[in-house]
Amino acid sequence: MTKKRNCCRSNRHGDEKMTVAAPARKRLSSFPLRRHQLTGMLKKRVITGLSGLSLLVVAVWVEQPLPWFTIFVAVWGLVAVFEFYRLVKASKVSPLSYFGLVWSLLFIISPHLEYDFLGPLLLTSTIMVPLIWVMLRGRQEQAMAAWVWTIAGILYVGWLLSYMVTLRGLDDGRNWVFLALFITFASDTAALFTGTALGRHKLAPQISPGKTWEGAIGGVVGAVLTSLFFTLETDFVLPINWGQAAVLGLLVSVFGQFGDLAESLFKRNMGVKDSGRLLPGHGGFLDRIDSVVFAGVVVYYFALCVMQ
Repeated sequence: MTKKRNCCRSNRHGDEKMTVAAPARKRLSSFPLRRHQLTGMLKKRVITGLSGLSLLVVAVWVEQPLPWFTIFVAVWGLVAVFEFYRLVKASKVSPLSYFGLVWSLLFIISPHLEYDFLGPLLLTSTIMVPLIWVMLRGRQEQAMAAWVWTIAGILYVGWLLSYMVTLRGLDDGRNWVFLALFITFASDTAALFTGTALGRHKLAPQISPGKTWEGAIGGVVGAVLTSLFFTLETDFVLPINWGQAAVLGLLVSVFGQFGDLAESLFKRNMGVKDSGRLLPGHGGFLDRIDSVVFAGVVVYYFALCVMQ
C-alpha cells in the first residue's frame, strides 16, 4: 500500500511538472513567430512612413503654383475626420458627418481666405447650425451627444489642423512647419525605442498601457536634440537661439505626447485599437495626427512670440 501510495504521489507530482512545463514550452516555441510578426510590422511602418514623409516634404517645400501643403492637409484632414465620425457611430451615436466634413474643410482652408470675420463666423456656425439640425432631425435619443461629437470632430481635426496651414504662411513658414513635423516625429520615434528598451514605469496605464515614463523622457530628449538642428546655418535655419530651440523642443514633445494620450483615450472610449487600416503598420489617418495637431498650435504661437 505504501509503495502504491508513493507511486501515485510521484506520478501526481510528475503530472504537475508536465502541466507547468507545457505552457513554458509553448511560449518558447511561439517566440520566433512573434519576432517574425514584429519584424514584418516594423517593415510596414518604415515603408509607409517613408512614402508618406516623402510626399509631405515635397508638399511643404513646393508652394507654387498651387498651395500643395494646404491640399495635402485638407485631404488628410478629411479622411481623419471621416474616421473620427465612423468611430463615434460605432458607439451608437449618429453625428452630422457630412456637416462635419464640410466645416472641417472650411477651417483647414480658412487661412487662405483673408476675411477678418471668417474665423468667428465658422466657430459660431459650428455651434449653432448642428444644434438646429439635430432638433429638426426629430431624433430625441442621443441628439445632444450627436451635437457634441459633431463639434468635437470639427474642432479637433479641422480647427487644429488649420494652425499648420497658418504656420506655413508665416515668414520662414516652410522651416517652421518642418520644425513642427520633425520634432514631433523625433519625439514619437525616440519615445517608442526608449520605452521599448528601458520602459519600466507606466505613464498612464488606464489610457495607454504601453507608454512609460522612460519613453516619455526619451521623447523629450529626442525632440530637444532635433530642435537644435534648426539653429545651425543650413537651409532650415530659424531666427531662434539654442535656448529657445531647447524650450520649443520640450514644449512640442510634452504637448505632442498629451495629444497622443488624448487620441488613445478617445479610441479606448470607442472600444477600438486603431482609427483605421488605410496606412499599413500605422493604423488610420486619425492615428497619425494625434501629436501633430497639438504641435502645430504650440509652434505657431511660439513663432509669433519670437517674431515680435
